[in-house]
Amino acid sequence: MSEEGGIRLDKWLWHARFFKSRSLASRVCAKGRVRIDGQVVRKAHYIVRIGHVLTFPQARQIRVVRVEGLGTRRGSAVEAQALYTEIGADQAS
Repeated sequence: MSEEGGIRLDKWLWHARFFKSRSLASRVCAKGRVRIDGQVVRKAHYIVRIGHVLTFPQARQIRVVRVEGLGTRRGSAVEAQALYTEIGADQAS
């Protein structure tokens, strides 16, 4: 599941409930739409660690979140919200 205190990017995005399926999260990664600490990541298997800052599109907004936890499963919305802190969001008009 995790590798040296980390978890796959696609799995974390799914656990944190940003995407309805892990395959959808993988597609967003493969298209180069996710940045980790300002660097474009094109690999769904990139290892995310606590403290990383992720920037990615969700619906019509850009989400910027700091990873606060890795999670062991896709739990409830309350559990998912404990995995990150919202840094900022760019609202699309």
